[in-house]
Amino acid sequence: MIKSINEIDFSPKPGKAYWVNCHREWREEVIYFLMVDRFHDSRKRHSLKFDMRHPGFGNEDQLQKPFGGTLQGIINNIDYIKNLGSTAIWLSPVFENNPESYHGYAIQNYMDVDKRWGNKKDLEKLVDKAHGLDIRVFLDIVLHHSGDNWSYPFDYNYYYFNGQRFPLDEWREKDRPIPVELRNMELYNRKGQIINFDNYPETQEGDFFTLKTFRNDGSPDSEDLREILAKIHCYWIRETDVDGFRLDAVKHMKGNDINRFCSTIREYAYSLGKRNFFLFGEIIGDDETGNPYIGPKILPEDRNIYYGLDSILDHPLHSVLAEVIKGNSSPNRLIQRYSDLQKNALSRGRHGEFLVTYIDDHDQVGMDFKHRFGHNATTAQVVAGMGFLICALGAPCIYYGTEQGFEGNGMDDRYIREGMFNPDDKESNVLNQESWIFKRIAVLAHLRQKEAILKFGRMYFRETSKNGLDFQFPDCEKCLLAFSRILHTGEILVVYNSSPKDIKEEYIAIDTTINKEGTLMQCIYGNKKKIRIEKNIDQDADRLFIKVKLKPMEFLIFKNH
Repeated sequence: MIKSINEIDFSPKPGKAYWVNCHREWREEVIYFLMVDRFHDSRKRHSLKFDMRHPGFGNEDQLQKPFGGTLQGIINNIDYIKNLGSTAIWLSPVFENNPESYHGYAIQNYMDVDKRWGNKKDLEKLVDKAHGLDIRVFLDIVLHHSGDNWSYPFDYNYYYFNGQRFPLDEWREKDRPIPVELRNMELYNRKGQIINFDNYPETQEGDFFTLKTFRNDGSPDSEDLREILAKIHCYWIRETDVDGFRLDAVKHMKGNDINRFCSTIREYAYSLGKRNFFLFGEIIGDDETGNPYIGPKILPEDRNIYYGLDSILDHPLHSVLAEVIKGNSSPNRLIQRYSDLQKNALSRGRHGEFLVTYIDDHDQVGMDFKHRFGHNATTAQVVAGMGFLICALGAPCIYYGTEQGFEGNGMDDRYIREGMFNPDDKESNVLNQESWIFKRIAVLAHLRQKEAILKFGRMYFRETSKNGLDFQFPDCEKCLLAFSRILHTGEILVVYNSSPKDIKEEYIAIDTTINKEGTLMQCIYGNKKKIRIEKNIDQDADRLFIKVKLKPMEFLIFKNH
C-alpha cells in the first residue's frame, strides 16, 4: 500500500488500456447511485418476489451499523443495474473510513479501499466489468474534510467561534491518516464544529460535526493541501480507470479551489486518453450558490481559463418536483424552476441547462423529517416522478431502492439508507427485476437511451385546455402536467395526471412549426394509441393540439410521426 504521495507513479499503468468512453456525453447518462455498504454483500442470494414494493431492510439499530455490502456484491449483481436501464454507477466513497462509519464520508486512508468493502483489485474488477457492459463508474470523493482522525484538547467537542483556531491535541491512530503528508496539523482549519450551516464563513471554515475540515484559507499550507488531494485522486484514475467524480460538500469550499482541482483532474484524465471525465458536485442552495463552481473561470494567478465542475445536483428541482408529482403543489412552481434554470444557464456554455436530477438521495438535505419520495406516495407516483426526470432536461439519477418502492422515513439519515439485503438472512435480497416499479422505470430508461430527443432536445411546458379554445398553463394542484422535448423535426410530448382520483380529459398544445393538422402522434409509453393532431376551433388562432384522456396518476408519452 502506498503511504506517501511521493511514491505515486503518474505514468500510464503498464499494460492498461484505458477506457476512453468518448462515444457518450455525460448528459446522456442514466445514473444509478448506490451506497456500497447497503447494496449487496458478497454472498450469492435469491431475489424475493413481491408484486409492487418493498420497504427495504434494516431496523432502527441496524441502520446505524455497517450492513456488510461489498464491491464484489456489486460485481455479482451488476446485470440488475444494467437491466434497469442505467448507463453509469455512482458509488458512495470507498476509501478506508473511521471504523465506526458505514457511509464512506469519514476517510482516514485515501490510498486504499476500506477492507470491509473489498480492496483495490475489487474496485478495478468492478470498473472493468462495468466498462464491458458500456457502463461508466463515478466515485464519490470528499475534498472538504477528512474523517475524525484527531482530537481537540481533552477530546472535547469544540464549536466555531469568530474564526478562532484551536489546538490539535493528538492523532487518534499512530499511522493514520494516510498519505503521511496529511499528518500535518497545519493542513486543517481547526475551528470547531459548524453551528449555523447558512452562516459564512463559518460554513466553509468549520467542521462537519466530528469530521475535520481541511484548511481552505488560501495560505501556503492550503495550497500544499490542494496539490496533495489532486495527486491522490489522479492516482485512483490511473489505478482503476474510473470515469468521473462526484464532489461532496462543494458549497463548503471556495470556488477557485474547486476550479483548479477539476482542471487538474481533467487534464490528467486527458493525458491517459480518457475523454469526457465527468465532474459533478453537491451544492445545497439556489442556482447562484452553484455558479462559482461550474463552467469556465479565469483565475488571477496565471490568467488562464480553468474549467470547474461539469454539472451539479439539481437541489432546487428536487425540493419542488415531489410535491407536484404527488398533487400537493401547482405545476407553476415547476415551470418557474425551469425558467430560473434557463436564465442561469446563459453564462455556463451549451450544457448549462443540464444538471444531475434526482427525487431521492442519501441525505434529503432540508428535511426536518427525513423521508424518501416513496413515503406517502403510490407506486404510480413513484414511476411518474422517475419518468419526469428521465424525460426532462438533465442527467437523471436513480437512488438505489427507489426502483423497488423503498419508503424509508425517520428523524435522521439512517432511515433513508435501507439495505437491499438483510444481514440476518443469508439467502435473500430485494433485487427484484419482476416488480412493477422496476419494470416501468426500466422501460422509461431504455426509451431514453433509444430516443435522442429525450437526451438532447429543447424542453417546453405545454398549455392545456378543457374546451379546445382557452389554453393556459395549469395553475391547480391536481391537474394535467405536460411538456415537450423537441429536436430538429421531432417532438416527444409527456403528459401526467397528478390527480389521485379524477380522470382528466383535456386538450394539449403542441408545436406548430414541425407538426401538421391531421397527422398522428403515437403513444410510445403507457398504451399504443394514436391520436390525431387537430387545429384550434377558432380559425384565427394558429394552434395545434391533441385531445387526451388520462386516468388518475397516469403517465403517458407521445411522439409525432
